[in-house]
Amino acid sequence: MRDWTAGYVADIGYTYGYYPELNPLRARMAFLNAGLVFPEVLVACELGFGQGMSANLHAAASLTQWYGTDFNPSQAGFAQALAAASGSGAKLYDDSFVDFCNRSDLPEFDYIGIHGIWSWISAENQQVIVDFIHRKLKVGGVLYISYNTQPGWAAMVPMRDLLTEHASTLGAEGHGIVQRIDAALEFAEKLIATNPGYARANPSVHERLKQIKGHNRNYLAHEYFNRDWLPIPFSRMAEWLSPAKLDYACSAHYLDHLEALNLTAEQLTLLNEIPDPMFRQTVRDFMVNQQFRRDYWVKGARKLNPLEQVEALRQQKVVLTKSRADVPLKVAGTLGESAMSEAIYLPILDALADHKPKALGQLEQVLKDKGVLFAQIVQALMILTGATHLTAAQDEAATAKARKCTDKLNAHLLQKARGSSDLGFLASPVTGGGVSLGRISQLFLLAVSQGKKQPSDWAQMVWQILASQGQKIIKEGKTLETVEENIAELTAQASTFADKQLAILKAMQIA
Repeated sequence: MRDWTAGYVADIGYTYGYYPELNPLRARMAFLNAGLVFPEVLVACELGFGQGMSANLHAAASLTQWYGTDFNPSQAGFAQALAAASGSGAKLYDDSFVDFCNRSDLPEFDYIGIHGIWSWISAENQQVIVDFIHRKLKVGGVLYISYNTQPGWAAMVPMRDLLTEHASTLGAEGHGIVQRIDAALEFAEKLIATNPGYARANPSVHERLKQIKGHNRNYLAHEYFNRDWLPIPFSRMAEWLSPAKLDYACSAHYLDHLEALNLTAEQLTLLNEIPDPMFRQTVRDFMVNQQFRRDYWVKGARKLNPLEQVEALRQQKVVLTKSRADVPLKVAGTLGESAMSEAIYLPILDALADHKPKALGQLEQVLKDKGVLFAQIVQALMILTGATHLTAAQDEAATAKARKCTDKLNAHLLQKARGSSDLGFLASPVTGGGVSLGRISQLFLLAVSQGKKQPSDWAQMVWQILASQGQKIIKEGKTLETVEENIAELTAQASTFADKQLAILKAMQIA
């Protein structure tokens, strides 16, 4: 019998995460900052989409036609249900990579996204994907790929191997993956407690093990317990992608673009002395002890001249996605926390505080009397986006066309929130992607959509939903036992939602 799992964990579903790096709109801003031409993305593909949240949020919230596959039929089925609910027309399959990549009914793509799965699949499947990119990614097209990398994983690789060997050889027969994970972690802790030479030589492993124990077991199953699992250095990834004619473009992690946040002066001097840009990436990974890379590649990198770059950046729209008061004037990089200049950031945040999309050229005009230069605006917006306070925005025509699908998808997701906290994102036609929103806030939004006007009414409705399922609010680690306590806490949360979140959700055209 053919093993359709190919060694990949399939007896437990993946988490319902959303990954903004997969959003082509976000990629465009990174390309412009790097001085590179970015294509018009009309057709896109995600390989290994998991539960399909990213693929569906991007398909519903933009005018891009999305394709994709995930070999797990239960996950593909969930993703297809979301696509049907939104009416986006996303074509999502449960094919293996071999079967999907050899389909005869696929178009050429402007954009292909691969989040995480590269590190968990066999070399044979990796070769299938590279061949697919070579054949199906258009000239000028963009690849987003993320993967576990060295040297950040160097110390942990033996421990990962130990955990998976324990799960496969000593895990109780017939027990599910969660119980085998727990047993493997318990054994690893016992081993570390004996103070083995490995732990003495790698003191960071004990702390990493504690962090792993705190993770969601669905995440751990897919992150650590697949048969194939291999962190590779950047240079090896470059070798893999070379036959597909890809050039490295830039990091998809915006804060990587600001070296002052991540490298000392001495490190930056050494890095700038390296003439080869690819080797420079390898050396940089050693400097920051890189564990996970998120990268954009392009089939034929084309540089913008300085005038073209500035003109394109001036047209780029952005929108503030958090309350102005909730944006701290500090940002964390590899070197630790850095303060933002109030003279630069306060005027920018004030200009964006109404949560309406604005082009960088508009901000330039608004801020010209404040002494804020255009280059400072661009850098500040990269930092604010990297810190998740800001995001790129679509033009009004695309937003208006996408609104019909996002309304349908969000209505479906809000109904799901009545019974589960799994789905923590809604679709915004303004940003072309997902916006994070917890279950209780989603239920408040559901109450608003049903015509309830006051926070107290929202709280009553949410309490009825929770109480009917025997659920109660947990506050500061303590379960609230009485009806009065639960309604009082929900009312307080509803008032905060009304004051801080609702206006932003309306600006994002979610509410």
